[in-house]
Amino acid sequence: MKEIVVISGKGGTGKTSISASFSLLGGEDVITADCDVDAADLHLLLAPDFDHAEDFYSGLLARIDPSRCDECGICAQVCRFDAVHVVDGHHHIRELDCEGCGYCARVCPQRAVQLQERKVGQWYRSRLRTGGTMVHARLDIGAENSGKLVAKVKQEAREAAREQGREWILVDGAPGIGCPVMSSLSGADAVVFVTEPTVSGFHDLRRVYDLVRRFDMATACIVNKADLNPEMTRSVHAFLQEAGIRHLADLPYDEAFTEAMVEGCTVVEKEGTPLARALEESWTRLRTLLGTERTGDHP
Repeated sequence: MKEIVVISGKGGTGKTSISASFSLLGGEDVITADCDVDAADLHLLLAPDFDHAEDFYSGLLARIDPSRCDECGICAQVCRFDAVHVVDGHHHIRELDCEGCGYCARVCPQRAVQLQERKVGQWYRSRLRTGGTMVHARLDIGAENSGKLVAKVKQEAREAAREQGREWILVDGAPGIGCPVMSSLSGADAVVFVTEPTVSGFHDLRRVYDLVRRFDMATACIVNKADLNPEMTRSVHAFLQEAGIRHLADLPYDEAFTEAMVEGCTVVEKEGTPLARALEESWTRLRTLLGTERTGDHP
């Protein structure tokens, strides 16, 4: 089983469109995992059926039992997050402000404050029109612990791969270098960077590479819209060579990217375009790379 994570140093590089294209090209042989749980949108291109859904709980949430509360106000005095509010003479916990530290429960003389597991989102196991399986999730508004939800998505994707005997797990990771990204990378065999030839794109590519180099995995890169800034593209190429990152492809600017998003399909379904051919070749190169190279053989 090989696990590939597609990430970018910044949003808007085309990462999710490329992930969706790889998923379609892999068909039923690929288990797809959308680990961009803070802003999940891979489902917009792959149309999963949301067949199985489960709530995800992480962290704690304080609640006040009105039958035991004598309205002494001690909980409000000690709450450093200002989560305890008085409404119509009764104390209540405002969920978005509560950090689940439990201090209010410890000091309540009436033991009216209870700590409950906090629901922070949902995860899904779906079938795709390709015959493949997709594991994905949605973080609730204002909820935290996205890194733990990412870990749950990856765990379920690996379980699906074992159950179905699939060879490939394809992960659409979150942009940036935060906790969800590190959780996405954990245990993976390879990472594909998606970047663009701009000052910010190049800067964030180097920043996310500094994170990835701490993991033991093969690295590759796709430069999207490479023809819009040839000078910057050459600088990106030089960096890839210096860092030992495999250069998978330079994708041309193509309005098929936008058209596919509007139509709710993948870029490779725009058959016959240079962009579709380049992505098909990239998927073939990536599978060949992982099939012939041991993880960790890169600089």
